[in-house]
Amino acid sequence: MSTRSDVSPDTLGIELREEGIVVTYADDREAFYHGVPTAVEGTLRTAPGKQVQVLVTDPTETEGVMIYINDLNTHHEILESTGVGRVVLDPNEKTSIFPGVIVRDTNPRVEIEADPETARGRVFVFAEDEISEQSYELVAPSEKGEANEENEGEEGSETSEGIDPSAETIEDDAE
Repeated sequence: MSTRSDVSPDTLGIELREEGIVVTYADDREAFYHGVPTAVEGTLRTAPGKQVQVLVTDPTETEGVMIYINDLNTHHEILESTGVGRVVLDPNEKTSIFPGVIVRDTNPRVEIEADPETARGRVFVFAEDEISEQSYELVAPSEKGEANEENEGEEGSETSEGIDPSAETIEDDAE
């Protein structure tokens, strides 16, 4: 198996529709993510074994960047031609993939936390495999004082500690 490296994303066309989200790649192909994304406050923890993509829109919601998280299948050349980025994390590593958006590998899951105000746009997460596709939108915490809610894809929620959204790249020390 060959080693995969990080790839910087390009700006892609985005169309938010009632029935889902259309992403227009740099090579003019389109991908359609079905359904209205589930709103999530705080940290989203994806189910194990999912392919995870993060889409961050610009303030106009017509452009954005898409980044694949821990994708080891897509060749570098394909990512570059489509404009999609990639971040490959070591276990327990977390990094800022965009201002206000932090991802962490908790093997076998991926955690994503976002501050939409800092990101200056909307933050969507797509988690899919051969059987199913889930879509989420990471939203600002409600005013009810439950600012740090952690949500697991399809598996309930629990409390978490907040992450400093201004962090660049952080690697946890072994505990």
